[in-house]
This record gives sequence, C-alpha cells and structure tokens, in this order.
Amino acid sequence: MLYGRNTERTRISTLLAEARDHRRSAALLLRGEAGIGKSALLDDAEATLRAAGGTHVLRAVGVEAESNLAYAGLNQLLWHVRDRLGALPAAQAAALRTALDDPGAPTDHRDRFTAGLAVLTLLADLAEDRGPALCLVDDAQWLDGATAQALLFAARRLTADGVVMLFAARDTGFTGTGLPELPLERLGARDAERMLADRDVPRAARARVIRESQGNPLALREFAAAGQRTPSTPDPLPVADRVTAAFRDRIAELPDKTQAMLLIAAAEGRGHLPTLLRAARRFGADLTDLAAAERAGLVDVSGRSVAFRHPLILTAAYQGAVATQRIAVHQAIADIADDPDCRVRHRASAAMVPDEDVAKELEDAAERARNRTGYATASALYRQAAELTPDAQARAARLAAAADLTLQAGNVEEAERLSASADPLLTDPAARARLGRLHATVEFERGDPRAAVRMLVEHAAHAAPDDRTAMLRDAANYAWTSGNAPSVLRIAAASDDPYVRGLAHQVRDEHDRGLPIIADLLARPGDPVRAAQLALILGDDRAVLDLTAAEADRCRRHGLVAALPNVLQTQAHAQIMLGLHADAEASVAEAVALARDTGLDRRAGRLRAALARVAAIEGDEDRLRDLTADAPPPGGGFADSARALLDLALGRHDDALRRLDDIAAGPRRHGTHALLSAADQVEAAVRAGAPDLARPAHERFRAWARASAQPWALAVAARCEALLTDAEEPFKLAADLHERSTRPFEKARTELLYGEWLRRARRRSDARVPLRSAIETFERLRAAPWLDRARAELRATGESAAAPAAPSALDRLTPQELQVVRLAAEGTSSREIAAQLFLSPRTVEYHLYKAYPKLGISSRKELSTLLEPA
Repeated sequence: MLYGRNTERTRISTLLAEARDHRRSAALLLRGEAGIGKSALLDDAEATLRAAGGTHVLRAVGVEAESNLAYAGLNQLLWHVRDRLGALPAAQAAALRTALDDPGAPTDHRDRFTAGLAVLTLLADLAEDRGPALCLVDDAQWLDGATAQALLFAARRLTADGVVMLFAARDTGFTGTGLPELPLERLGARDAERMLADRDVPRAARARVIRESQGNPLALREFAAAGQRTPSTPDPLPVADRVTAAFRDRIAELPDKTQAMLLIAAAEGRGHLPTLLRAARRFGADLTDLAAAERAGLVDVSGRSVAFRHPLILTAAYQGAVATQRIAVHQAIADIADDPDCRVRHRASAAMVPDEDVAKELEDAAERARNRTGYATASALYRQAAELTPDAQARAARLAAAADLTLQAGNVEEAERLSASADPLLTDPAARARLGRLHATVEFERGDPRAAVRMLVEHAAHAAPDDRTAMLRDAANYAWTSGNAPSVLRIAAASDDPYVRGLAHQVRDEHDRGLPIIADLLARPGDPVRAAQLALILGDDRAVLDLTAAEADRCRRHGLVAALPNVLQTQAHAQIMLGLHADAEASVAEAVALARDTGLDRRAGRLRAALARVAAIEGDEDRLRDLTADAPPPGGGFADSARALLDLALGRHDDALRRLDDIAAGPRRHGTHALLSAADQVEAAVRAGAPDLARPAHERFRAWARASAQPWALAVAARCEALLTDAEEPFKLAADLHERSTRPFEKARTELLYGEWLRRARRRSDARVPLRSAIETFERLRAAPWLDRARAELRATGESAAAPAAPSALDRLTPQELQVVRLAAEGTSSREIAAQLFLSPRTVEYHLYKAYPKLGISSRKELSTLLEPA
C-alpha cells in the first residue's frame, strides 16, 4: 500500500488514461532521495496499467556496477521484445542491433541517437498493438551513458503514440534531461502514523520512529521492522545514511559466510547467481549461506538471479566490509569471469596501484564501447584506464582519448576539463598538437571562434603534415565565419591549401582571384558539407540547397543524427534566400531540437540567428531581438545584417546607414551576408541624401557580383547603379537579370524601386507593372513594411491596391507539420516519413491529422495538387 501519494498517483494515472483513450504520450521523471518511494510508484503504475487491460510494460533498473557497460540498460529494457527488431526501418534496426551487441549487426551504422529513434519506433509499435505501452526505468542515475542518451532521445519525441515513459532518479544524477519532473516529498506526520499503525508498531514507539525517520518511507519501514531501534549513528547524518547504517547493523548480526555471500553479491552488482556461486567457492560459501539473508528480508533469490531488496542494502553490504575483503572478492570474480568487460571491471576495482595490464584491458573495453557508439561509456573507461596508467605519456594519451569521446557525447565542459588534465603531461609535439585541435573545437562550441583560431594556428606548427593542413584549413574557416580577417591572411601565409588561399583573396577584396578558386573547389568531388559552404561563399543558392538536401537525405537514411544540425543550418540560409521562409523555419526548428538532443545546447543561439533575416523582412522587431539575443559569432554577423535591413525597411535610414557603415568597416565585411549588406548600404545612403557615402560600397559589391557571376548578384549591382545614377537603363538590366535569378525578395525590392522611379518620371501606367509584381512577392513573404511601401506607391499611380491576397494555407502549419506534409505530398509513407524526421509513425499521422483541416483537405490524395515541391 502507498501512503501519502494520492497526488502523484493521480498524475501518473492521468497520463496512462490519456495514452489509452486519446493516444497521447508523455514522459515524467520522479525525483527524490533514496527510500522516498520512487520504485513503489513505478510498481503502482504497472499495476494500474495491467488492471486496465494493458499488457506492454518494459522495465529496466540502472545498476551502478553496469554504469560503464555500453547499452547495459537498453539490453535489460528490450530483452523480451528483441524479436520485434526486424519490423523496424533498416537503419534503426541496424543501430539497435549494434547497441545490443548482436553478432550479426552491420558495422556501418554508428550514430548513437538512431538507437533512441529505434526505441521510439519500437515503443510506438507496441502501443499500436493492443493498447498503450509503459516504459519504466528505475535508478536512472546509474544508467550507462549510451542507454540514457537513447532513452532521452525517444522520450523527447513522444507526441501521439500512446506511450508513457516514467523515470525514477535520486536527487543527484540524471540531470539536465529536459523532462518534466515530479519531486517526491517525505511523508507528513499523519501518513507516517497510518503507515506505522498498519505495521502494528505500538503507539508509544511511533513518535520516536517518525522523528528518527524524518518521514522517509524506507526509514519508517526499516526502523519499525528493527523493533523501533535506531541505527548506531549520530542524528546529524542524512536519513539515507542512517538507513544504510541500520542495514549495516542488521547485516553484521548475520553469520560470517552469509555476510561473505552478501559482499560477493554486492561486488558482482548484476545479480548473476552462477557467477556469485562460482566466486563464493573461493571463500568456502555456497547458496545455503544466502538463506539467512533471505529470511531477514535483505535479498530475493529467484531462478538464476539474486536481487537486493533496496540499493541501500547493497551499499551497506559492500561498505561494511574492510578493504582487503572487497579486493579479494573483486579479484575472485575477475578470475572466473567469462565476459571481458566484466573481468576488467573487477580487475580495475581490485587494483590499488597503477597497473598497465589492467589499464590496457580498460582501453580495449573502451574501444568496444566506442564501436557500439557508446561514447559516454567509452570516455568513462578511458578515464579509468588513465588513472591506472603508470607512464605519464600513455596516461595523457588516454585522457585525450577520453576528452575526444566526451566531446562526441556532447559534454563540452567535461571534454575541456579532461583535455586540460592531459595537456601538461604530454611532451610529444605532435600529440600536443592533436590535443590542441580538440581544445579548439571546444572553444568553438563554446562560442569563441577567435580562441579556436589561435589554438589551431599555434598547434599546427608542431603537427604532422596531414594534421597541419587540416588544422590550418579549420582555423581559416573559423576565422572567415567569425569575421577575423587578419587571421585569415596570417593563416594563408603559412598554408598552400587552395581553400585558404581563396578565402585570403576574398579578404583582400580580390574577388576575381578568390572566387574562381572557390568555384574550382566546388566543381571537384568531395565532402558535400564543405561543398555547400563553398557554394554559400559563391552565393549559389540553388547549389547550396541541392547539396544540403542531398546530404540531409543521406544523414536521415543512415540515421546520422548528430551531423544534421549543421547541414540544416546551411540549408536554412539557402531556403531564406530562395524565399522559402516556412521551410527555413522548419529546418531551424529541427536543427535546434537535434542540437539539444545531441548535447550541443550552445549551438541553439547560433542556429536560431539564421532566421534573423526572416524577421527583418517581415518587419518583426521583437522577434528579431529574441532570435539574436544569445547569438554568438558567427551568428552575430547574420544578426548585424538583419538589424540593418530592418532599419532600412522601417525608414530609419540614418540608423541603417550607421549600422551598415559599421558592418563595412568591421571584421565581418567579407562574408556573403555582409557583402549583400553593401547593397543595402547603397540604398540607405541614397535615401539619407548622402549618395557619395554609397559609392565605395557599390564598387565593392559590384566587383564581388562580377566575380561570382550569379544573376541575382549582378541584378542587385545594377539596381545599386540605378540608384546612384538615377537612370533607367540599369533598372531595366536588373529586371532582365532577375528573371534568371533565385532571390525573390531582392527581385521585389528592385521592382519596388523601379516602380518608384517610373512614377517619379510621371510614367504611372508603366510603374504599375513592377509594383504589382513586387506586391505579390511581398505578400507571399509577409514582408509587411515593404508591402506597405509598394501599396502606397501603387496608389500614387492612381490605381487602388488590390485586396490583400489570402494567406497561404501552408502558413497555418507548424514547422513540423510542414515537413510532414511536404514528404507526404511526394508519396512518402508515414513510416518512411517517421524514419526521416526522427519521429514515430503515429506522430506523423497525428501531424497529418492536424494539418488537413488547416489546408482545407481531407486526405493524402489532395496533397499532391495543393503543394508544389520545395
């Protein structure tokens, strides 16, 4: 019976009822100290589900001894449903088989987050089959890192699957999950009194037991069961420690061989009875010696397993033994262990001094975990190996490996701490250079690209040739994206890499020399992500979109979740320039969610800043401020350009000109966004009545446009010339070039300016044509301030502006609904869409169900006629 938990039981029962009746999903983390009743609530949740006819319950318990065994928790959770793996999409099935150490698992699916997606799909499939699915995870603070990441990835994507995931964890550990938490408080006096009364504790003794237990349910139960004795510890100790002491006192009263069996079970940790019994022979003990512990209610023995009734009993059994006994037990288990991971864990626990043999075994275990994408686990094993490594250089190398794996697991701060520990131990220059590259990556992720550049340049001088080239290229790229022009030039002086030289020419405004190099590199086969960056520098929007779309598709097909945020960010830039604002919103929303899921929370500000230009075009100053509030470099470059564009849109020409002057003279003047701002600078100067201030900006942009040969850029350069010369021919040239260009917003701006020029020339009839076209585009882009100007100009020609066009039905969709709808319109099945977007099929159907009324349709068949391809 549960006491004092009506509120908690009601909340959990509601989640289960909604999962059953409305196919909703939820995840909840129960948080509280040891003995507070978390496990009892999980048991109650299972009983509630089964009483309602539910059958699908998956359970796992975090085991401290297995916290460094990659996917140990996932194996435990999914053991009884492994036969369902064959029904999963291929990439998910492969990832899960790899995680579960299936001998037949392919070796080319190495993204750890795909295992989490596979868990989500599996849970959703179970829920689809006869009712809701319940996933219960106890002692989550002891889950291995790989399992924790997989389960949290699944939990954050629950929507409409009929799945409930309940986690239970102590007050410390399993933090930063992003899940809603339900803290469990200690029992009040009335509930504690009821509990003791039901256990026939004499009334005279209850007050003391309640006072000593402080309302902790386990303490109440144990102190009452011990005849109202209190443990042999002083009052100031935390209640959990006092309960542990009480268990230790009870264990001390048992026969010596029973105590030995409990120590072996505690050291073994997994509850594997055959291993326990084999080790027990070394100490003259056997299964009969566990009987006294069973009768005392300390352990349960069933089948081939032994389980402590509470983790604090295990702690008491282990801590109650002296060090020599613990070492002897660990060594005995290591000697009889068949599994290499089990063997090395116990050898390490028995090692009191550095031991290279044990350290090497730990390193081998770390590599096994790495090969199964258990990066957090692998890092922990490398750290343990480093602690037992006698040689300073080898210890540093293992610390560096741990740091690299920690970074891959998404923990930037811990990676920096580990690399800082390794740094002073290294004497080999090449090894220090490799570690320096990791330091630089950490600094870049923290949002300090200048520090990253400095580190890469310093360490590249001591690196091996191949490493040196790659490090200088990375340094140049960091310097370029953050607007650090002097560093680009310094790096170019030390590198013969074509990419670096191309960037250096750009910095010197030698566009006719730099852009051909970039174009040549783009034409060569190579890394599609790098190719997309090259196309971005060239201003080739369609190439950027095609490259990122193909790469995103590859990442989705192979489940390469961690690689997607950067790809989607670049894709969003191209989508914005192409006028696909809703698609850009969807790309950024997905990138932000994935960055957070993969532990790269710091990227969120940079990713969101990509939408700053959309907010500027729409004239939404509050949103622009919100999007750029926490944008580190290079996101700040997008933010500066966007703020200047908003000033221009709102008629704040002097403010725009000051901001644009700062960009032109600032460190980011050579970036593609800043170059486009040069065109804005021309318009701002002309409208502010200072055309002479615009001429340098015009020359700079025109030189870049000619070298890039992009039609949109040549059109904008012609528009700038028209503004400065007040002549029609450049406007006509710009209009012609825009017909072959890819940037609708820039085309509409040219049409607006041309219309204004024609009206001033008293050619009102001619002016209406470009103004109508501009209005149509501005309406589609929701470019409110620009639309107001265009309508005012059209009215000035004597024509009333047409009624605003009805908003696009797509504008009513959420970013994720838009992604789902676009894929469904192409004929992609719900299961395929789910695999691509890292959702469950049921969630895909839910999004379609929500989208159809917004689009005014009722079935998939109508989607293909409603939507044009993105």
